[in-house]
Amino acid sequence: MKRKIGYIILTFALLFFAAAIIIRPEKYVNCCFQGFAMWAECVLPALFPFMCITLIFVKTGIAEKASLPLKRVTGKLNFPPAAAACFLLSICSGYPAGSRVVKEFYDCGAIPQKEIGKVAYLCSTSGPLFIIGSVGFKMFGDKLTGVKMLLAHVLSVTVVSLIIALISKKSITSEAKRAVPKGNALYDAFYCAVIAVTVAGGFIAFFYVVATFCADISVFYPLEKFFSLFLDGQTSSALCLGLVEATTGCRALAAVGGKIQVALAGFLVTFGGMSILLQQLSYLLGAKVKPLKFIGVKFLQAVLCFLILLVIA
Repeated sequence: MKRKIGYIILTFALLFFAAAIIIRPEKYVNCCFQGFAMWAECVLPALFPFMCITLIFVKTGIAEKASLPLKRVTGKLNFPPAAAACFLLSICSGYPAGSRVVKEFYDCGAIPQKEIGKVAYLCSTSGPLFIIGSVGFKMFGDKLTGVKMLLAHVLSVTVVSLIIALISKKSITSEAKRAVPKGNALYDAFYCAVIAVTVAGGFIAFFYVVATFCADISVFYPLEKFFSLFLDGQTSSALCLGLVEATTGCRALAAVGGKIQVALAGFLVTFGGMSILLQQLSYLLGAKVKPLKFIGVKFLQAVLCFLILLVIA
């Protein structure tokens, strides 16, 4: 019954959204174009090269072999051996590459199902080019701000994930051997990278329009009123936009400027907003990661990042 009610609500929401686009195409079609332009400017250059590198490592089996020397360290931290390689590839590439890599390792048997949640939390990070270059330099106009944001982001994701791993029950599982790569690994890596970054652009453009539409019909009004108890009106609006599409929210926060805005941008980058969360879950649901638990952990990581940036920003 709950699922049926959810489908009914989703159906009516999508029909209402489609009707708004039909009624005001001059606004929302242009919004869609702006969303793709933002993706092309801020996300594509930061994501695509590292996505290619990441998938080449995974498809050729290099990443899994490279993680074997760290087996003793990951074991003490209650992670499977593949977690080290997944984490490094996630940090280098950014959303949603980490989740894609986790799913790849899960599919080949390198990460057991009982361990998938812990690895998914650890490997849910944004990349240095996006945080330092796009958010720090391009949006806030300060590379150092991006560096601080990156440090707070990585630290918060790591600390929360390590605590969850260390307090969780250690599972004893046999390690599955990865099959010898078949076919053209280079072609497969580039093909998958192109598909992944294009899908990411679709998510960003779609949710950019959704965020604009929600603002137009005052969906955010209750949240904005709540946030306005602590923040000014522009910052409250920017934060609400970021909860739907993080890049949009970061740009709006940067337009306001200030220490609290930097900390809130760090929160959005770490939490991800609806767009980035759904991008990651599109891979992780296939690995049986519990979505509500994943979102809850991301929220804790985002809060910690916010608090760290309040101190160091």
